[in-house]
Amino acid sequence: MAIKFKKSYKFAIKSSFYIALFSFGFLAIANYYFAKLPFYYLLLFVIALSIFSFFVLQYRVEYFIYKRVKKIYDDVSLLENANFRNQPITTDMATLTSEVQKFARDKKLEIESLKIREEYRREFLGNVSHELKTPLFTVQGYLLTLLDGAMDDKHIRKKYLQRAEKGVERLIYIVNDLDMITKLEMDTLGLEISEFNIVDVIQNVLDLLEMRASKKNILLTFDMKYVRPIKVVADLEKIQQVITNLVENSIKYGKENGTTEVSIEDFVNNKVIVKVSDNGEGVEKQHIPRLFERFYRVDKSGARSEGGSGLGLAIVKHIIERHNEKINVESTFGKGSVFSFTLEKAKK
Repeated sequence: MAIKFKKSYKFAIKSSFYIALFSFGFLAIANYYFAKLPFYYLLLFVIALSIFSFFVLQYRVEYFIYKRVKKIYDDVSLLENANFRNQPITTDMATLTSEVQKFARDKKLEIESLKIREEYRREFLGNVSHELKTPLFTVQGYLLTLLDGAMDDKHIRKKYLQRAEKGVERLIYIVNDLDMITKLEMDTLGLEISEFNIVDVIQNVLDLLEMRASKKNILLTFDMKYVRPIKVVADLEKIQQVITNLVENSIKYGKENGTTEVSIEDFVNNKVIVKVSDNGEGVEKQHIPRLFERFYRVDKSGARSEGGSGLGLAIVKHIIERHNEKINVESTFGKGSVFSFTLEKAKK
């Protein structure tokens, strides 16, 4: 496809005007002292000279400058920028400079974005391989031990198979979380919006996790007794997972004989805010901005011994954002943390 050439006449017009003006002044002075030609002769000559100068200058500009400008466009077009290539070529150097600078800025931003994505991809693959490697090696170790002769002992065989089963369950847990967060990020996981009582949902989660909390003697409770139902509009299953992940997180990092408390408060613009607070370890200030990143762990050794996929808080953030709501975290190291998120209140 031939590249369009956008002509600019500014240079030729200005140059021919200056030439004509200089010529007129020079001839007027010469005519005054040496010859007495009629004034209109001088005027016609100047007009003819200006027109001639205009065409000559415009032709020379197009012929010589166009080649150099075209080379710049050709060099830039090697970078496969379709928008830039479809633009007409201009001999206006100010416009050309502005376009090339804009192109350079856009490319710089694109390169920086690609670098960030590549770093994110490498970190993600490293985290995934690390998370999957531990349970895989655990399962492999127990199975190899059984194959080496431990299978003959019924007690050891049962114990090792049970441990291998736990490793497989952890693998399934990680893969399911990876599948969910991928769908959330790709916006392919639909929401089934309905009206429900958030108090009942929270109570169900607390009942389900009560036994797990009792291992550390952690009390799961509301901040007060909610007699009346509090209706919200959201995806019930996804919000239940959000609350489950937050309460599990508080248990995981909670102290022995601690408390995890859930509260529901009225918020602005027909919203409610749900808070999950604990008096556990808390998080140091420098870690807070990264808490919702995939696989990010504050205490890597401790968190891994407690299990989990490292994706719980990332899933929470994506689910809340899919509802067009906000999630926030406040934490004081050594005193505890408060996770809060908003939900739309059902219309009465």
